[in-house]
Amino acid sequence: MSRNDDAGYHFASDNNAGICPEALAAMLEANASGHVPSYGDDEWTKRACDRIRELFQTDCDVFFVFNGTAANSLALAALCQSYHSVICHEISHVETDECGAPEFFSNGSKLLTVKGDNGKITPDGLERMATKRNDLHFPKPKAVTLTQSTEVGTVYTVEELRALAAIAKRHRLNVHMDGARFANAVAALDVHPSEITWRAGVDVLSLGGTKNGIPVGEAVVFFNKDLAEDFAWRTKQAGQLASKMRFITAPWLGLLDNDVWLKNARHANAMAKHLAARISNVRGVKLMFEPQVNAVFAELAPHLQKGLRERGWRFYTFIGEGGCRLMCAWDTPQETVDRFADDLTALASKRPK
Repeated sequence: MSRNDDAGYHFASDNNAGICPEALAAMLEANASGHVPSYGDDEWTKRACDRIRELFQTDCDVFFVFNGTAANSLALAALCQSYHSVICHEISHVETDECGAPEFFSNGSKLLTVKGDNGKITPDGLERMATKRNDLHFPKPKAVTLTQSTEVGTVYTVEELRALAAIAKRHRLNVHMDGARFANAVAALDVHPSEITWRAGVDVLSLGGTKNGIPVGEAVVFFNKDLAEDFAWRTKQAGQLASKMRFITAPWLGLLDNDVWLKNARHANAMAKHLAARISNVRGVKLMFEPQVNAVFAELAPHLQKGLRERGWRFYTFIGEGGCRLMCAWDTPQETVDRFADDLTALASKRPK
């Protein structure tokens, strides 16, 4: 068994990466500011909110929470009553990986799942579910949540988002976007952030930062400010109001200044494309989806998975027995990608026992 020389690095998740230098510098600067007001009444939080408004070129209400589960669940709870339902893709994060948090924080709003190729809800699928039933015995659809980028590393185009939002508005559904990897989607589409959010009909965005270089904390951005009524109380009740808020918000300034967020996302995306190109023709490997952002999904033969793990590489098996997810991050070195690909190629050249 050979040792993986890339100590401390693997392809399991972009959550495993550290803090990017710019975000860390901003947090250290905030720490050096001495005693400042707590619970978000500080200059760092105010500046971070203003920078997010500038980023999206619109007046919006911005709130900060500790993680993506809270961002998604509290946002959806703000859009629904307990007798409502939320339409989502069958493999969306809110359906498969939030431990029932959206239902819990909304006091019971039901998730209604729909199918769709490449991890995306289709207009027909949304229309069918939105009109499936309208009697009192069925939870009334009130919101749709779209994951951008999706759980399989694909992206909704501007046109796709506008089409879905138009259907949603026609049926009086609020539109939420799970943007845990929103930066990667912007980088992949090469559009202004506003074009795939409020200009396309999105009402509220869970804006991810931890996967893009900050230490902890996500933002909930309400483009429809009427929906943000009492949201501050909701975050407090849910235990999501940080007392030393500046340590949540200051890193956002490091990320947003000089478009560091976009640079980080572009690098992660580029490393995934490089990885896909290196392994796509390896025997025993089959790419499952076109890698549009920083994720590569590939079917790996069992002996390849075993050999890679024996060499110290870590990654998740997500789909069936052979569907592996390989994630790149803001700090992924190309040399590491190449070493992984070299190990995979070497293993494929040997006849499995």
